[in-house]
Amino acid sequence: MRIALGVSYEGQPWRGWQSQPSRQTVQDALEAALQRFATVPISTVCAGRTDAGVHGLMQVVHFDTDIDRPEFSWVRGPNRFLPPGIAVQWARRVPDAFHSRACATARRYAYVLLQSPVRPSIEAGRVGWVFQALDETAMREAAAHLVGEHDFTSFRAAECQARSPVKHLAQITITRRGAFEPAPTGSEGCPTGYWRFAFEGNAFLHHMIRNIMGCLIAVGQGTRPSDWMREVLQARSRSKAAPTFMADGLYFLGPRYDPAWGLPDRTAAYDWLP
Repeated sequence: MRIALGVSYEGQPWRGWQSQPSRQTVQDALEAALQRFATVPISTVCAGRTDAGVHGLMQVVHFDTDIDRPEFSWVRGPNRFLPPGIAVQWARRVPDAFHSRACATARRYAYVLLQSPVRPSIEAGRVGWVFQALDETAMREAAAHLVGEHDFTSFRAAECQARSPVKHLAQITITRRGAFEPAPTGSEGCPTGYWRFAFEGNAFLHHMIRNIMGCLIAVGQGTRPSDWMREVLQARSRSKAAPTFMADGLYFLGPRYDPAWGLPDRTAAYDWLP
């Protein structure tokens, strides 16, 4: 039988999702927990790989097994053996035709950014950080150049293994989260508050969102005009884009599937993010 799991994890302690010889990845930790629970090796396939430091709020994986247990036992069982920063959220039996990666119709990410004169403390590792005020209008104008189907070579890491750099980016939304507090009287610095950048597309290249974030921030800080984003896109050269931005504030919100598969949609669970 085929089982699908929804898994959430804190990305900071791990070297990304995909298994590595170091065994310091989320996939390695999950498969070790599944093996301890099931007493046999279990290999998983995920909906979308995440890099080192990137968090996963609803990674979806599937695996095949001959072990017949109630669905919720596939939640409580592995969670008993997982470290605190990783937890299985749900489990469902699915048809053999289901494939966590191939059946996903879209993938969603969010980047949470703290704008503050002072670096983050409690949120360290969970938010990106800028210490200069950002221009919301300019960033939205720049982001608009990326929506649609394009060759995203300029935003692709050199080690990217995707067969094609052509992807369809359905939307980018940029919002302020909460009130932006002015800097204290007599001090230097920008107003303090959170930004949330949400991305949805059919698929993403290695470092694609972090490279887009680097460009959006350059535009937001006024070092580049909003039309520069179109120039970068059309150049199809990684050297034309801004440096890769930090991974800390990037969250994989999860894939979208046809409702016919009957998998949970936990979109409302993402509202706790700033």
